[in-house]
Amino acid sequence: MTQIDQAPRHEEGGAFLVAALYHFAKFPRFESFREPLESLCKAEGVKGTLLIAHEGINGTIAGTDAGITNVLAYIRSQPEFTALVHKESRASKMPFLRMKVRLKKEIVTMGVEDIDPNEIVGTYVDPKDWNELISDPETIVIDTRNDYETAIGIFRGAVDPNTKTFREFPDWVKNNPGLHNKPKIAMYCTGGIRCEKATAFMKQQGFDEVYHLKGGILKYLEEVPEEQSLWDGACFVFDERVSVTHGLKEGNHKLCHACRNPITAEELTHPHYEEGVSCSHCYESRTEADRDRYRQRQLQIALAKKRGERHIGS
Repeated sequence: MTQIDQAPRHEEGGAFLVAALYHFAKFPRFESFREPLESLCKAEGVKGTLLIAHEGINGTIAGTDAGITNVLAYIRSQPEFTALVHKESRASKMPFLRMKVRLKKEIVTMGVEDIDPNEIVGTYVDPKDWNELISDPETIVIDTRNDYETAIGIFRGAVDPNTKTFREFPDWVKNNPGLHNKPKIAMYCTGGIRCEKATAFMKQQGFDEVYHLKGGILKYLEEVPEEQSLWDGACFVFDERVSVTHGLKEGNHKLCHACRNPITAEELTHPHYEEGVSCSHCYESRTEADRDRYRQRQLQIALAKKRGERHIGS
């Protein structure tokens, strides 16, 4: 994968720059890279989560323009990551509480051995060409994300596997022989990383024409004008913005801190919604003891806010 040009940065839409990134590469020295990377991020005031493993790096970070620039430059200074691609958006508030660099077995967990996107992968499709592909009646469009993500946004006509985790995706494919009924498979995810493994898996399973959206939904929402878009809804993001819409503007979803599901303005008025305690998605699956515990946590958050502090559990 080659590095794409980045649009000029500006602070319209928020003072904090958010960078989503991933790169697959053979990286056996990943353990020794954790400490210097985390130290630099903290020194630059950058927050977020970065995952590093034998197979590469993945994550999202936020900070000042200068801080993000310096961290990305350091990552790209490593010979394994010179071609690293990132996607930018902005946030009005710092969307992360802390900085974490974690050592992992996989940078995106699919649970299938011998899947290497550097050796086999689907065909990349630029956002400008995506509408034509997914409008082709000979194409099956598959959303590789999880159910709480697809609940708030999906491409028109896409198949939703309704998976709880990405680990369920391989079994879903094997249990759906109808996927062989059309010659083309088009796949997409938030930023592109899940499709690297998902398309590799599909190729491994004997599917010939497998495509995926280059840069994911985020790149599509950034580049494709809303009036031409085939995207319906908002895109879930893994930070405190919760969702983004066309032009990568912050969405209006909130997060239920009991179950981590995104909730709409309408769901905020549901009788089962209680801030930090429950929502219509999780009320029936939690006990009253659970909710009492969440209320205590929410009380501590409120008290910290009064003191001008930010509670770690918020």
